[in-house]
Amino acid sequence: MFRTMYPFWSAIVSALLAQVLKPFIYYMYHRQWQWKLMHASGGFPSSHSALVSALALSVGLHEQFRSTIFAVTLAMAVIVIYDAANVRYYSGQNIRITKQLIKDLQDELPIDLDDPIYETKIKDVLGHKWTEVFGGIALGLLIATLFHFCM
Repeated sequence: MFRTMYPFWSAIVSALLAQVLKPFIYYMYHRQWQWKLMHASGGFPSSHSALVSALALSVGLHEQFRSTIFAVTLAMAVIVIYDAANVRYYSGQNIRITKQLIKDLQDELPIDLDDPIYETKIKDVLGHKWTEVFGGIALGLLIATLFHFCM
């Protein structure tokens, strides 16, 4: 069963490994531990990109690159990667701008912004920069290749 399901398992291992690596990579650059990155979206490497890249390559290696299922997984990978790097990234940027605007209004204008909606905690980081996406793709391709040749 593991042999026939290895595309699934390589995708899951890639995503989990990407999440586990995030605090360590952050520490290498900032000399500060951020363990919360292990379960956060955003950051290097992209677990979304790692998962779909591993799945697409594993399916291509297992089912042949000319198969319909490879075409489906490749199309899904392209959509998820585009979403991670563009749609979700810019949503995060919009959240940052909105939070700053609310803060500026509260600090400068004599208007009442006491509505609880302005205190809602939302994530700033939703998506990825392209370097984070490419890191996830590389990780996913590496794990898929290892699974293919070692399993």
